[in-house]
This record gives sequence, C-alpha cells and structure tokens, in this order.
Amino acid sequence: MTLTTRQPTSPPRFGVEEEFLVVDAATRAPAPRAAEVVGAASALLGERVSGEITTLQLETRTDACGTVGELAAQLAEARKVVADCARSAGLRVVATGTAPVAGVVPPPMTVGPRQSRGTETYRGLHDELALCALHVHVEMPSRQQAVLVGNHLRPYLPLLLTLTANSPYWDNRDSGYASWRTTVWGRWPVAGPPPVFDSAEHYDEVVQRLLDTGALVDRATIFWDLRPSERHPTLEVRVADSAVTAEESARYAALVRALVVHLSAAVDAGEPAPDVAGELLRVAYWRAARDGLDGAGLDPRTGRLRPAAALARDLLDMVEPVLRAHGEHDLVAGWLERLGAEGTGARRQRSVARRGGTLADVVDHLAEQTAG
Repeated sequence: MTLTTRQPTSPPRFGVEEEFLVVDAATRAPAPRAAEVVGAASALLGERVSGEITTLQLETRTDACGTVGELAAQLAEARKVVADCARSAGLRVVATGTAPVAGVVPPPMTVGPRQSRGTETYRGLHDELALCALHVHVEMPSRQQAVLVGNHLRPYLPLLLTLTANSPYWDNRDSGYASWRTTVWGRWPVAGPPPVFDSAEHYDEVVQRLLDTGALVDRATIFWDLRPSERHPTLEVRVADSAVTAEESARYAALVRALVVHLSAAVDAGEPAPDVAGELLRVAYWRAARDGLDGAGLDPRTGRLRPAAALARDLLDMVEPVLRAHGEHDLVAGWLERLGAEGTGARRQRSVARRGGTLADVVDHLAEQTAG
C-alpha cells in the first residue's frame, strides 16, 4: 500500500492482504504451482500479487483505500484475476485458513536465504505452514499511536477471530475447531496476542530481545496477531482466517477500521487499556478457535463468558457512531446479521459435507465463492 497525506477530518485509509491456497482442479489438493498463477496475474495486478513462503500459496493486496466500496472493488478484481489465471492452468484458488484435502508434507518452500534460515530456525513447524490469513492495515499517525491503540484492541482479538473462523478441516478430516489455522499458528514462538507495551520504544526493545534470542529470523517474522506494520504507517490486524468472499473481507475490514478509530479516541482521551490477564486471553483464543460464532466467548470488559453472538452485537453497538460517520453501518450490520443466520466460513464449509458432499465438494464450493 502507498499512503500519502490525507485530510485530518477524513477517516483513516485502510487496506487488506489476502492469502490463498492454489489447488489442483482434479485432486483438489494444494499444488506447488503458485508461481505460475502469480506470473500470469502480475501482468494485470502488478505488485498487488505475489508468492508466499510456500509454493502452495499466493497473496493479493489492495492499495490504501478510503471507502469500503473502493476496497471491495479491488478485492473482487484481484480474486477474479488470480482465479482466471489459475483456471487456465488447470488449477483453482481457494480462500480458506487450511486445506480441506491434504497436500504434501512438508510443503514445498520457495527458495532463498531467508527461507533457509526460517527452516533452520523453526524446523518441524514449517511442516504445517500451508496456512492462509487475512490482514487488515489501518492508517496511523505514528508508531506510538499504533502501539497504544494495539494495547486497547488486544482484548478484542478473540472476538474478531470468532467472526472470521474459516478453517475447520485439516489432513482430510474435521479438526473439531472452527479455526484450526489459529491452533497451528499459535505454535510459533512469537504468535497469537501480543503483550502490552508502554511505548513504541518499549515495543522495539522487546522485538530486539526476541531477535537476540533467535526466536525471530527478522522483524518480518513477528507473527503476533496485532502489530505496527514494518513496511507501512499502519496498525496491522492479523488474527483472521482468509475470508471466503471478497465482500466478507471488505466488511470485516470496515469493522476493524471502525474499532481502531473508536479505540484511538480512547487513547487520545488518556483512558487506560483494559487489563486482561494473559491466561484468560489464551483461553479466549482457544474458545474462539474451537467454536467460532457458535459458542461462548470472554467479554473483553468483564472476563466472563457470554454468547459470542451477543458479544458481536455489543461490538457493533460500540462502534456504531464511527460506522455511521463512515457511511458503513448498514453494510457491516448486514454482514453480521448474515453471519448469525448462515454461519462463519467454517460452518458453511461443514454444511457442504453435511449435505452429503465430500471434501472435494468443499474445495469446489470454496473455489466458486472465492472467485465470486
């Protein structure tokens, strides 16, 4: 994303990075041919498409956008391009956190010194690296503000996960979790919810200590679900599974932006960040990954269990003034209403199987929905 000066009264710009699996159209298993799709798609998308750490994945990204309509249009365009390029090569592109039909283990890695250092550092963790997420960037006036807003947003990460859980299948079976990607990803030494930081300087001190211990290959391997971006003047929210449709990605991003704006006002007012114990936040993650929107979650304010759907309504009510100011309330409210009726991506994947479909049918469903 490229960011230039904006008017102070306009909402912060935002952008999205989406990761996808490339699968064989016949076997429906992940195929190590992402480079072919990226090569063809880059003729139309330029730097908005690239490979990922394994040869099974690719990533698309938007420019910095001012409105959810602009964001949705760029997401839909990129998905159509990569889907068309994949189809021409006998492949499909699917938006899911994990592959329903198992591929080769360990996944083939792209070649380079950084990838080699990663394999040496993380070893067997790379055997389960074919994971796809959705990252939302929200423009911030400074790294200090990004860090402090992150402290306030941290307790809401499990709730954002409940709304975006889309990875129930792993190794040709139902994992029993709505987001198995979250469970796998949590095994990395620097992953999941970040700690609370006093300042941007404190954040940098902690990251340097992690580098010194060998827990990171470089600053790009800070895999916390919330961080000030290393490349852009943004707060990056990384907790979500890859969303099934472009519309879902856009409306989720609008919700994230509204939450960031709401919490920025709290920071500006000098309000302290909620004090959520690490052990409770870990449990909240586990419940969100296991049950998605169909279970109970921890209330960020009280630490008590409540239905996840009720927590989602509370979140919508909290950010309603911001969403209305952006002209996005009805879009986000409609998306949340549909989630309540139809379920998250995880429930919809399972519904295909429960109607008598196979995991191959689940992949076909995902490919159709991904392409739009």
